[in-house]
Order: sequence, then C-alpha cells, then structure tokens
Amino acid sequence: MSGRIAGLGERELVEFTFDGEQVSAWAGDSIAMALWAVGQQALRNSSSVGEPRGVLCNMGICYECLVVVDGATVRSCTTMVRSGMKVQRGGKL
Repeated sequence: MSGRIAGLGERELVEFTFDGEQVSAWAGDSIAMALWAVGQQALRNSSSVGEPRGVLCNMGICYECLVVVDGATVRSCTTMVRSGMKVQRGGKL
C-alpha cells in the first residue's frame, strides 16, 4: 500500500468505503490517516464557501476533518477504521 512506512510491525488489513470507493487500511489507523495514506486529503467542503477541508489539528480539537460514518458525523482523526464501515465526505455537528 502506498504511503505506508515499512517495518512498523504486522497489523491486520481492513477494508472500508469512502464515498463508495474501497479503501484498505491498517487496523489501528484513524480514518483521517488511512485516507491520507491513499492520497485523499479533502474530507469535506466548508459550509460557508464550499472550499475543501481536511485534517488540521489531527488530535480532535477542531472540526475540519468531519466525515459521516454509517450515518453519524464524527471527527476522522479520532475515529479508528473498522472493516465494512461506510465513510462519506462532509458533516456538520
């Protein structure tokens, strides 16, 4: 998988979808980092002007990385991937 650092130990691969496309990630990755690793940086569009937004703080303080997971709006930087989850762009709290 591109964007991964070799030698970090063995972890299970999990698959989930992002906007309907299959994504492979390592168990224990946040959604944000799993998407970043496959080149997906825009996670939502701003509600005011529609500009792309992505990971900013990567520790759960801001709301820039909001996505919708199985119908619930979550911060992608603090939500771990799990097999079969359906992730979509966007979201508002």
